[in-house]
Amino acid sequence: MAGCPESGSAVVPPDAYPRKILEYLEGFLISKTVFTSCELGVFDVLMRSGCPLSAEEISQKVGASLDGTERLLAACSGLQLLHTHHRSGQVLYSNTEQASVYLTQSSPTSLYHSIQYSSRTIYLCWHYLTDAVREGRNQYEKAFGVRSTDLFQALYRSEEEMVKFMHLMNSIWNICGRDVVTAFDLSPFKVICDLGGCSGALAKQCTSAYPGCTVTIFDLPKVVHTSRKHFVTQDERRISFHEGDFFKDPLLEADLYILARILHDWTDERCVELLSKVYKACKPGGAVLLVEALLHEDGSGPLTAQLYSLNMLVQTEGRERTGSQYAALLTASGFTNIQQQRTGKTYDAVLAHKLG
Repeated sequence: MAGCPESGSAVVPPDAYPRKILEYLEGFLISKTVFTSCELGVFDVLMRSGCPLSAEEISQKVGASLDGTERLLAACSGLQLLHTHHRSGQVLYSNTEQASVYLTQSSPTSLYHSIQYSSRTIYLCWHYLTDAVREGRNQYEKAFGVRSTDLFQALYRSEEEMVKFMHLMNSIWNICGRDVVTAFDLSPFKVICDLGGCSGALAKQCTSAYPGCTVTIFDLPKVVHTSRKHFVTQDERRISFHEGDFFKDPLLEADLYILARILHDWTDERCVELLSKVYKACKPGGAVLLVEALLHEDGSGPLTAQLYSLNMLVQTEGRERTGSQYAALLTASGFTNIQQQRTGKTYDAVLAHKLG
């Protein structure tokens, strides 16, 4: 074909080494090393001990073989998740600061539950990524034997799975939540409705950042029940709940609607359907805040958002989008004065208004 370089003509230098490709091929080994270390409780044991421990001591406390534990600890040390200390011919291990802050269950910014969900749910779904790409649909039926005609019946296929997912959301917003709710000044909005607010972690970030607001979490009845049971205490008086399906049931009137990691689950058509409902329910002068991982306009990145978009293919009906793609969905639903703000972290914010 004219203008195209011939395929198969690349010349490989004699000293070439495909370092980056090999790193990519081994990426899942790193993930599973972290997953397993958390599942066994390695970082928790070291946190509780308060001092470095030997591989033998750690293996006894986590109930694992000494040989397997030694190999796991060596790999964690290589990943810079553990410090090594050499004393009297013995190797001792302690947590790095990052491991203590993000990989122990007791830390307020723990990613432990996010790791559990990644290991036991997302990892299993990604076994069928090739099928997902070929078929253009999610793989819940192959991965778990659950039909995905109702997306959240598949996502919440058991109470245990629902609690895992809610813990995932909790850990994400404990780390990224304040950045997205303060990306714009939301203080003018006193009555806030968090659609699909799940565990209430983002609602807590809102009430902390804006003392004059109240937040109602609108979610499925079983999610509301679980959130009340496990996540939101009665002391949090400015947070309330409303049970419902936001596609099927009337929405509450509010000054501001938050849709955090909601639209990326759905097709463009379903997104416009939901945003149109939000627009009709929204008070004049009100707004909607979208919280999503925004792709660059030319699709060149960020890599995390690109990978998340593949995950949306494997797990949902949706995709990650660019800021202009979200703006088009908002405009089609009636919203104006659309602004976007990148936080520099995983999730970004898009704010759109309903004219007064």
